[in-house]
Amino acid sequence: MKTDRILLKLSGEALAGDKHQGFDESTVLEAARQVKKAVDLGKQVAVVIGGGNFWRGRTSENMDRVKADQIGMLATVMNCIYASEMFRSVGINTRIMAPFICGNVTELFSKDAAISALENSEVVFFAGGTGHPYFSTDMATVLMAIEIEADVILAGKAIDGVYDSDPKLNPNAVKYDKMQMKEIVDKQLGVIDLASAVLAMENHMPMMLFGLNEEDGILNAMTGKSNGTYIEA
Repeated sequence: MKTDRILLKLSGEALAGDKHQGFDESTVLEAARQVKKAVDLGKQVAVVIGGGNFWRGRTSENMDRVKADQIGMLATVMNCIYASEMFRSVGINTRIMAPFICGNVTELFSKDAAISALENSEVVFFAGGTGHPYFSTDMATVLMAIEIEADVILAGKAIDGVYDSDPKLNPNAVKYDKMQMKEIVDKQLGVIDLASAVLAMENHMPMMLFGLNEEDGILNAMTGKSNGTYIEA
């Protein structure tokens, strides 16, 4: 698995740690330290973060879906600002790009500028999702990975890979070491949303799912030492 240019996907909940909402500084700093080691090894790293530690979509039928999704996009901006500062505190230069104007908080996404920053050992945070409602951060992850010509998407999850059944409910659940993106699509396994899986498959973008809570889980995934599930596209 080639891992020279990586798109790292973190859930918003990952930033919250055991608090389950907001930010947990020690959790984010640990992620930053692992990414710093990877960058020092020559890896180019971009990051997409979900917004689930602040917003999980419509909270009421009285709320318009478009407005709810816009709140979610802004939640990802807040997460990227916070994570970016934590990454800077461990010695990483960062950029935050978004698909819409957000004052002087972020800069508009540009493929050329993003790749130039990555080649300059900067970690680039992609905030704001796709900039459009009805698309998840899964879609933003796959789309950004394709645009920056990433080698692989690394998705940190609460469990350490893809299983044939829920390992929390079935102690005999079997984990896949490797599988095809077509299986994700055909079986609708829910690893990522279906539209995102189709986009990844059509554009030959592979993905590795790994256990975010494992010791050095991010660094191991970035250096090819993860025992997660590799999904070939």
